[in-house]
Amino acid sequence: MAVSDTDLIRAWTRVLELSRLKAGDAVTVLTSDHTHAQTLRCAITAAGMLGARVSRLDLPPVNGDKALSRDPLAYLGTTPLTNNPPAIAALKASDLVLDLMTLLFSPEQHEILQGGTKILLAVEPPEVLLRMVPTAADRTRVMAGVALLKAGRKLHVRSPAGTDLHCPYGEYPITAEYGFVDEPGRWDHWPSGFAFTWPNEGQAHGRIVLDKGDVLLPMKSYVGEPIALIVQEGFVTRIEGGQEAEMLREYIESFEDPEAYAISHIGWGLQKRAYWSTLGLYDREGTIGMDARAVSGNFLFSLGPNNEAGGDRTTACHIDIPMRRCTVSVDGLEVVRDGRVVEERMAPAEAGHA
Repeated sequence: MAVSDTDLIRAWTRVLELSRLKAGDAVTVLTSDHTHAQTLRCAITAAGMLGARVSRLDLPPVNGDKALSRDPLAYLGTTPLTNNPPAIAALKASDLVLDLMTLLFSPEQHEILQGGTKILLAVEPPEVLLRMVPTAADRTRVMAGVALLKAGRKLHVRSPAGTDLHCPYGEYPITAEYGFVDEPGRWDHWPSGFAFTWPNEGQAHGRIVLDKGDVLLPMKSYVGEPIALIVQEGFVTRIEGGQEAEMLREYIESFEDPEAYAISHIGWGLQKRAYWSTLGLYDREGTIGMDARAVSGNFLFSLGPNNEAGGDRTTACHIDIPMRRCTVSVDGLEVVRDGRVVEERMAPAEAGHA
């Protein structure tokens, strides 16, 4: 259902206030051909009403000849900022970048963040943004998850379908996504709500069994039959199952990159206003699937790059897989049980920023 400009401007105003936008701050709105027009005009209006100096930087799309779909996460690495020093300079000179284009998994983004610029990604449809306007309580909940991860060194995931995955971690940062950017050099994504990290290099092992109703992204499809992933020394070494397993293998093989099989980020969703069913209510080009990524109680893992965490894997293939009905333990302590967050673990204790 469509939303009014008034409601979306109010939502943007709230997010910008949580992101500590001040009068006089330089805001650059990063856009491309697929940027949602209502999101753009409401973001500019809200930032201007708060006294920011607002500019728009519109860049042409890239990777269209390489990607197998129109999803902005279907092919990573090269971005409109690659070999584009003037554009990078404009973003580095900004206090806040509102990314309505999808700038991810790129060295240019790291360079911009390292200079203290904040970046907020927002590319879901306006009604999804409105439903999941972030709150201070979202931050508190996610930071409790971060604190649990910081206190541990091993993530263990089990499910009735047969998942038994072991992920020692600690080599890479613990990351919080709660939907706003309240510190210099911070990146976040509106909407979101999850805590995650990356396994130690070469140490993830076990078996992942995707069951009916789990989600494959960027395919934006619900799994209809079991798919088993055998994980050894940090990589998926076999993909077993029927037709859907065959299609998943074909998709990964199309990148011709062995790093595409690496286990990337691991964690669990904490957003109570996200829903599994939402993906089925949009066509495949209408959303990037943030509901499934953030829904409270999921186990979310990915395959592919780890350069966002400071690693050296830069494969263009990135697959996010949110799973239902898993039990997730940190050093033996259950934080998700049978697909539901163990709420007493999510005490409102500050853990500091990741």
